[in-house]
Amino acid sequence: MNKILLVIQREYLARVKKKSFLIATLLTPLIFPAIMAIFVWIAVQEKENQSLRIIEVIDETDLFFMESSEQYAFTSSVQNQEEAKKMVLDGERYGFLYIPKIDLADPKGIQFFGTENPSMNLMSYLESALKRKIEDQRLYQEGIDPQILKEIRTSVSIQSVALGAEGEEKVTDATVNYALGFVAGILIYIFIFVYGNQIMQGVIEEKSSRIIEILVSSLKPFQLMMGKIIGIGGVGLTQFLIWVFLIGTLSSVVMGVLGMQMPQQQALEMANPELAQSAPQPGELAEILAVIEGIDFITLVASFIVYFLGGYLLYGALFAAIGSAVDAPSDAQQFMFPITIPLIVAYMGLFVFVLQDPNSTTSFWLSIIPLTSPIAMMGRVSFGVPFWELALSVGLLIGGFLVTTWLAGKIYRIGILMHGTKPTYKTLWKWIKTAQ
Repeated sequence: MNKILLVIQREYLARVKKKSFLIATLLTPLIFPAIMAIFVWIAVQEKENQSLRIIEVIDETDLFFMESSEQYAFTSSVQNQEEAKKMVLDGERYGFLYIPKIDLADPKGIQFFGTENPSMNLMSYLESALKRKIEDQRLYQEGIDPQILKEIRTSVSIQSVALGAEGEEKVTDATVNYALGFVAGILIYIFIFVYGNQIMQGVIEEKSSRIIEILVSSLKPFQLMMGKIIGIGGVGLTQFLIWVFLIGTLSSVVMGVLGMQMPQQQALEMANPELAQSAPQPGELAEILAVIEGIDFITLVASFIVYFLGGYLLYGALFAAIGSAVDAPSDAQQFMFPITIPLIVAYMGLFVFVLQDPNSTTSFWLSIIPLTSPIAMMGRVSFGVPFWELALSVGLLIGGFLVTTWLAGKIYRIGILMHGTKPTYKTLWKWIKTAQ
């Protein structure tokens, strides 16, 4: 155990003392607020300098009057189509909207002409505007005043309340839970990839410099592998905590100066759209606080640390095994595939299944299987997960870590002393069977 601690200390101190570590740790938090500030500045400049785009409209139905906006101006045309197209080609108009005689029950044949591909915003704006006007026309045909219909339309906000086993009530909000699960899952995905690769690179460098032959003369290969995995994991955790503190602080300062809102505040406004239009009223503020109080932050943070470390240790052992089996990073590509696939499955599953329906069967199995659970379960925890599922998932993750470490240790034990050969999967299997 003392030897593993010495390796951990060596790996940790050797990396945190590097200039590259200090520069990356201190500069990265500055990069995010700087990029954010640059994007905001560019967006403001583009908005101020953007010229009004004029769109010619030929409406053969004489039913539609397109309302202009700050960005687009619509002119009803008396030209024919060819003349309107020429105006676009000559640069006199940004585009040309053609509305033929259409059946309001099945509107087809509407076209937009331009010299460049229109933006998604413009097409959404046109489609939305035409949709509203067609609906109004159909209401008129049915003898219904659209204004009366607008006046009786009422927005409904449903408060979600989760009932505990003892009948206790807890206010929840799917948008906030989605945002928390999304951020936590993505952070673990990035951490596993970045620091797993660092383990592999570190093993390859030591193997190529033959330092590892000196190290294994005084300690067991398994002790060396564990010390390296935990040491580099400690470096990553240190860097992550510093980044969270610095990025959070600097982003708050930059957003405060630019008059922007933090993502958490935006998430809360999405949960209650009326907040975007006005300052929160006492009742609304109480509802927001109830949502925040309803989040089990203790379980969320504890789960994040467990899956953060469990996922890293599970994949870190595999990355270390790959690093020990090859002589150069280019040789490692053939072995990266089996490791990358479950990570990509977990990443895609997070968006397609887990965050959409955290209680589905697919979400359950993605959060239970050790190779995908570190990412998938973090997408479910914020929504609330039964304790037995959490315990089963953590138990299998620990078991998965022990199995992968056992397999990786066997490959590592032989691989770190092998030079000049390019192993195959068959070779790795032989090492696993023969290693004592």
